[in-house]
Amino acid sequence: MTASDIASAVAGRRMSALDATEAALSRIKQHDSVLNSFTDVTADRARAKARAIDADIAAGKEVGPLAGVPFAVKNLFDVAGLPTRAGSKINRDRAPAARDATLIERMEAAGAVLVGALNMGEYAYDFTGENVHDGPSRNPHDTTRMTGGSSGGSGSAVGGALVPIALGSDTNGSIRVPSSFCGIFGLKPTYGRLSRARSFPFVASLDHLGPFARSVTDLALAYDVMQGPDAEDSACTTRGLEPTLPLIANPVSDLRIAIAGGYFQKNVFPEAVEAVSRVAKALGATKVVDVPEAARARAAAYVITTTEGASLHLDRLRKRPNDFDPAVRDRLIAGAMVPAPMVDRAQKFRRWYRAQLAEIFKTVDVLLAPATPCTAPKLGQVNFNLDGVELPVRANIGVHTQPISFIGLPVVAVPVPLEPLPIGVQIIAAPWREDIALRVAYALEKMGVAAAPAPRGL
Repeated sequence: MTASDIASAVAGRRMSALDATEAALSRIKQHDSVLNSFTDVTADRARAKARAIDADIAAGKEVGPLAGVPFAVKNLFDVAGLPTRAGSKINRDRAPAARDATLIERMEAAGAVLVGALNMGEYAYDFTGENVHDGPSRNPHDTTRMTGGSSGGSGSAVGGALVPIALGSDTNGSIRVPSSFCGIFGLKPTYGRLSRARSFPFVASLDHLGPFARSVTDLALAYDVMQGPDAEDSACTTRGLEPTLPLIANPVSDLRIAIAGGYFQKNVFPEAVEAVSRVAKALGATKVVDVPEAARARAAAYVITTTEGASLHLDRLRKRPNDFDPAVRDRLIAGAMVPAPMVDRAQKFRRWYRAQLAEIFKTVDVLLAPATPCTAPKLGQVNFNLDGVELPVRANIGVHTQPISFIGLPVVAVPVPLEPLPIGVQIIAAPWREDIALRVAYALEKMGVAAAPAPRGL
């Protein structure tokens, strides 16, 4: 069942919140030994929350739009009573969180039921979903393949239909990549749209939090209940609530939709080309727009990522270097040695690039681009071939996502159900226009071009 179906059934007394919760816990118990998407299952907490919702309904009280809907969160979100591990070994020594992250509080205020915390790449510096401490999360369509990262457990749990909604983070692509590989919908909102309070950071100037779901309606539903200012996140917007759910069914015929050209048509396997082609054809999009200096944007995003990440972890690198995933540790050490003028130039270029995209969005409403260069690689795969060049998988899966999150644009990743594996397309909109990206995603879903396939690997 979708989240909206569950909430409707619970509110209408056709199903209890406890039954919905028990069903999710049963699916987790049955399938997660294979998927390895969860690192913590909060069963007692979930049952207590579900019983409280059922009691409110029995007493005739109003319940929220997510009443009884099970959800889970990437384990960099603070969950009261758990140490916030952020995919690491080191963080397991932290005291348990005293309070939930803001977004968990908002989901639960809307009636959702937290059932656990999810596997992720160490400290979010990962595109594969592989974790040396907890093992890899596994792709629900082929368990020998990657989920993508760093929100790998979120992609696996929703793609495997263990929960209808999960929350993750996206610094350079960590919502969009697992959405693509696991065949689900993911929303990376505008930078600053959703509060990051009480979540473990990676790169403060690039970090976003957002939802995964199996339908656009569920994606919009979760996104809407999480909106709102939060003084505890200095980057969080003071804009008022801007609900998207009432708008997603609006026609898209009046939207100016273009295909991102140049850089975004390179470094792609045939399946990525096919997915973008199907989406463009369904939307009647023929105009191609070149995004200037996208390759430089990706390079600048890398410089900012590695240096901010290194600064955040410098003390841990000095005190406990052997407790890091070596691949993460070595990239952070490299970041600590990047000269300051390079960082200054990257930030100045960022301002220029943001202005260039603002000009593009004066003449188009949506850009279409691949979410990943290919479908999910095999677990443990080290290299792949992009445009005739052998490159490391881990660093290059986000080749098409990084130039977009670099300036915080809102994106919905939509799954195109190719055979044998799904792959995602980015629906990119102007800042604060999540409603437009969701409208296009909804139209594609209604046309059957975008869909979350049933898990094939279970």
